[in-house]
Parts: sequence; structure tokens; C-alpha cells
Amino acid sequence: MAPILELRTVKAFYGQSEVVHGIDLAVEEGGMTVLLGANGAGKTTTLRAICGMVRREGEIIFAGEKLDRRTTEAIASLGVAHVPEGRGTFIGLTVEENLRLGGYTRRRQLETMQRMYGYFPILAQRRRQQAGSLSGGEQQMLAIARALMMAPRLLVLDEPSFGLAPRIVEDIFTIVERIKREERVSVLLVEQNASLALELADHAYLIETGYVVASGSAKSLADDPQIRRSYLGY
Repeated sequence: MAPILELRTVKAFYGQSEVVHGIDLAVEEGGMTVLLGANGAGKTTTLRAICGMVRREGEIIFAGEKLDRRTTEAIASLGVAHVPEGRGTFIGLTVEENLRLGGYTRRRQLETMQRMYGYFPILAQRRRQQAGSLSGGEQQMLAIARALMMAPRLLVLDEPSFGLAPRIVEDIFTIVERIKREERVSVLLVEQNASLALELADHAYLIETGYVVASGSAKSLADDPQIRRSYLGY
């Protein structure tokens, strides 16, 4: 299957400091790709480079369109939805207001919102509640649902399990897998729970200090003894 996203020799910078050093990466259309690596390896910076949030060099191609010189807003309008680490919900707004903001440029808002409530029934129960009063897991669900209100072709998730209980993490990933299948959205995932991520993903990349040091099918990385010792704990 052809990739919906390709990075070719991409570098990313904070000011004059080069953080990501010429990486290649691809996400297949309809697939899930995971980026693994220690804190500070360059995973979040890679996602920010894709979304136009940091200075970058090299080629970034999404659905046949070059993203290299596009703004974050223009990239989002092409169908790339980014759920950042820390969720980024509007805590003073209600659940429903957050969802409406996520889909403000789209038609059939109500229909899309009802689909999101189908995936996340707890949000339907909390629809008139301020986002800031939700639990961490509920806020993560709201962040994902709000991104999906854009009807994206690519969902970019940065550490969706951070700070959540294991049972909540499993629930969220079960829903993400269902959404990928039913909404026909591709997923690029940065995740600290490497074991769970490799179970769900099709392909995986291991990043160390801004370089891709291993890549392949998720199964091949999960079966690699060195990766198992370093990242899976066995």
C-alpha cells in the first residue's frame, strides 16, 4: 500500500540547534506507524516538523502534497490532525464546545459529533461539563475526538498514554484501533508504552538522539532481542 506520508532526509531545528538529523520515515495509507525512543530522542520534534511547528529541512510529502513550506494551519486543512502531548483541550469550554471548535470548518458537524460520542460514550455524558473538570483519561479522549472532528486523513498522536492508568490506556488504544478502521484514518503515534504500541502498529521506527537507528515491521522490532531488553523490559 502506498504511503500517505513520507519524510525524506528531514532535519528539524530549535533556533540554530539541529535536533533531528536527516531522517526517513513513511506512514502507509490506512496503517499505524509508531515512533519509539527515549525521552529527548527527537520523537516529538519529528511530529512538530511534520505539522510545521518547528523549522525543518528536507522533503515532507502528504497525500502527494509537499508540506515543507506550508504553515501549520495549511497542513491541518489538508487533513493532518495533531493531538499534542499534554492534550491541549480548552479547559474553560465544555466538551461540546471543544468538539464544535475542532470541526468549525467542516459541514455535518452534528453528525460527526454524534459519531464521536459513539466512540467515546463518556463524552456524551459529560457534554455540558467543562473540559478542565474531566479526568485525565476523559481529557485525552476529548483531545482525540476534537482532532477527529476535522475529518482528517492522518491522525498524529503524541504520547496519548502519558499519566494514565493502564486500564484507561488499553481502552483508548482499543478505540483508536476502531477509529482507524472505521474512519479510514492513518495514524502516526509516539508512545512510551512500547509493548502495547508494537502490538497495534504495522510499522515502527526507533529514534536515538535525532537519528533513526532501527525500522521495520512492528513485529520485527518487537522480536529484536536488543529492543526487547531496552524498551520492552524483557
